[in-house]
Amino acid sequence: MLAAAGASLLESTDFWVGAAFFIFLLFLIIKGVPGIIAKALDERAQVIRRELDDARRLREEAQNLLSDYQRKSRQAEEEAKSIVEQAKREADALAAEARQSLHEMIVRRTKQAEEKIAMAEAKAFDEVRSATIDKAIAAAENVLRAKVVGSKSDQMIEHSIQDLRSKLN
Repeated sequence: MLAAAGASLLESTDFWVGAAFFIFLLFLIIKGVPGIIAKALDERAQVIRRELDDARRLREEAQNLLSDYQRKSRQAEEEAKSIVEQAKREADALAAEARQSLHEMIVRRTKQAEEKIAMAEAKAFDEVRSATIDKAIAAAENVLRAKVVGSKSDQMIEHSIQDLRSKLN
């Protein structure tokens, strides 16, 4: 029976498929195919590991660039605020200086105008006074000439007029 079972086993296709598969695997092992496959898988793993390391490094560089950009952006904003504040302070100082200069100029011009007015008033007063004196002297001369007649009178009138003019001027 064993012989009959062994003969039927040799005639079975399943046996021959299994045997062929086993021989094929043995052939692959002898030729080192599993080592080649393992080596190829190891190389692929190394390539993937390098790519992951590169990706990690690139990600870190990107993070550093992003943080550097954000820091520079904050610094630029702070600098811009500082510049604007400085410009406002300078503008305020210039405006205050301009107001002060304008005020001083107005005070100076007002004082000059007041001095000119005072001088014009004094000059006008002197002119009116002088004209009044001249008219008074002329009127007095006419009155005296009309009342006093004679050669002595002309001298006396001239002397009185000169005396009066010297006292009034």
